[in-house]
Amino acid sequence: MPARSSISGTKPAANDLRMPAEWEPHEATWLAWPHYRDDWPGKFEPIPWVYAEIIRQLARHERVEVIVNDVASEKRARKVLDRANALCDNVRLHRWPTNRVWTRDSGCTFVTTRLSPCELAAVKWRFNAWAKYPNYQSDEKVGSLMAKAASARELRPTFGKQRVVLEGGSIDVNGQGTLLTTEECLLSKVQQRNPTMKRGDYEKVFADYLGIKNVIWLGSGISGDDTHGHVDDITRFVAPDTVVTAVEANPDDPNYEPLRENIRRLRAAADQDGKSLALIELPMPAPVVFEGRRLPASYANFYIANGVVLVPVFNDANDRIALDTLADVFPDREVVGIYSGDLIWGFGAMHCMTQQQSRA
Repeated sequence: MPARSSISGTKPAANDLRMPAEWEPHEATWLAWPHYRDDWPGKFEPIPWVYAEIIRQLARHERVEVIVNDVASEKRARKVLDRANALCDNVRLHRWPTNRVWTRDSGCTFVTTRLSPCELAAVKWRFNAWAKYPNYQSDEKVGSLMAKAASARELRPTFGKQRVVLEGGSIDVNGQGTLLTTEECLLSKVQQRNPTMKRGDYEKVFADYLGIKNVIWLGSGISGDDTHGHVDDITRFVAPDTVVTAVEANPDDPNYEPLRENIRRLRAAADQDGKSLALIELPMPAPVVFEGRRLPASYANFYIANGVVLVPVFNDANDRIALDTLADVFPDREVVGIYSGDLIWGFGAMHCMTQQQSRA
């Protein structure tokens, strides 16, 4: 018999939990202020200013919960935010130690219950720094601190006797019961997240904790992705029945065939009601290379907030196409490009650094 997932603590029945889509109303956005210079070796100086601009844009539309590493980090953050005109009543700082800033992956996943009144819960996955880095002990605690600050009931998924390792960037949902992920990230032999878990085991965990009825498994992520295939760099839901998906026009590029394969899978896929998905193609920027390394630059790593969509741009000819495409998709939101040519040297962009707190 396969091991079964279990839920720590008291919770409603599995079908009472739901992970809202990112475009649904937020109570807040969480992110962590940059302090670990080794994540941007030789390029750290502009990074706090990129964060300040992101926080400034978000704070116009929703509360921003900013995690600062310590007293010194808080002082530096306040100084930069103030100079960037980003420090306001909608920005709250939390003094918690962190190793890195990728809150999408280290933080909790907020879900809601279908009970009346609706309640907020927080799925606290185990975080192991993508099975790549030894310094993650502080980041492993961040999700629980977020849950407590949000007054959300914490849920800790387990498989057998082990806690489930998962990062928020590896999944994307339509809020109606369908989830996107990749085989490269969760099922390939190179991943060291949950070696004993198989496809059906993940689907059971997603059903129990996120209210998922249907999982669409894509193949591979993009070249340069330090996470081995996070879906938030390639394909994203933008409506219950619609996805945008990255495409590469150059047949000689290593992303060309993997992204074509993902489109083939999306065309054959269906939503939770058995209906086909509408597909919108999003171009890839030209390769971004620094110190001889291909970086995971992708417009698909955008973040949807209450009144704005923040999109990484790279001073590339395709920037305008990507921004126009997303403006058509989100006519009720402002679409803002954030220059990410320096930010992406840390192997992440808008979506990787943010985590939405759903409105219960």
